[in-house]
Amino acid sequence: MWNDIRTLNTITRAMLGVLMLCLLYGGYKWLARQPMFDFRVVQVRAMKGASLRYVDGVTVRSAALPRIRGNFFTADLQAVRAAFETVPWVQRASVRREWPNKLVVTVEEYKVLGTWGEEGRLISADGFIFTANLAEAEAEVEGKLPELAGPDDSAHEVAARLADLRNWLAPLHLTPRSLSLSQRYAWTARLNNGVTLHLGRAAERDVLRARIDRFVSVYPQLSLAMSGQISSVDLRYPNGLALRQRGQSTSVTVPAPVTDAESAT
Repeated sequence: MWNDIRTLNTITRAMLGVLMLCLLYGGYKWLARQPMFDFRVVQVRAMKGASLRYVDGVTVRSAALPRIRGNFFTADLQAVRAAFETVPWVQRASVRREWPNKLVVTVEEYKVLGTWGEEGRLISADGFIFTANLAEAEAEVEGKLPELAGPDDSAHEVAARLADLRNWLAPLHLTPRSLSLSQRYAWTARLNNGVTLHLGRAAERDVLRARIDRFVSVYPQLSLAMSGQISSVDLRYPNGLALRQRGQSTSVTVPAPVTDAESAT
């Protein structure tokens, strides 16, 4: 082998290649440890076409930066993104590097829908439960937020049904101030005029709508006849509804037409 020039040249080139790779790797490791590549500039901005209402760049940086490890070369961007998503009001974040020591963070905030449960949590318009400053949320909507409740895994559905109730009750110029879903899947809503609606178990959206439609069809007449005296309306009856007057413990059953959607259930 030692007399084979071609073999010796091949071995030499291979050894030089390995040496070069080692030198390059060592140079990269040395360069990556230089302080000039530590993140010195962190730019926080909103998603395209949006603006930041609750998130302040200074607050985000002070909250997230202590959790970030590494620099321009060594930082794990997935871990960096997760660090920024722990900041209150941040629903999603995307991050990218800019040479040589800049981190650009694009933030999407939660769009608050209401409060959730009794633990001071909030729920977003798309049904995510999160924790943030309640006073900031109420200042944004200029009033008290709707109160929503239910099993945590029902948050998306409760948010969707609140949007439905707002649309279905619009002909009466009424809006729900609270909506709750019990463990047995029974719905209860309290309206902005103080009337509570007992909607019962309704796993299907069409069944819930049929009951609200029945309420919408009869409420104008009932409201005129009992102005300000209706405390609650029980819509769990298949052929009518029951009213409870303020200050009274008895209820009155009122016949009402049954819609096709509900009679089919």
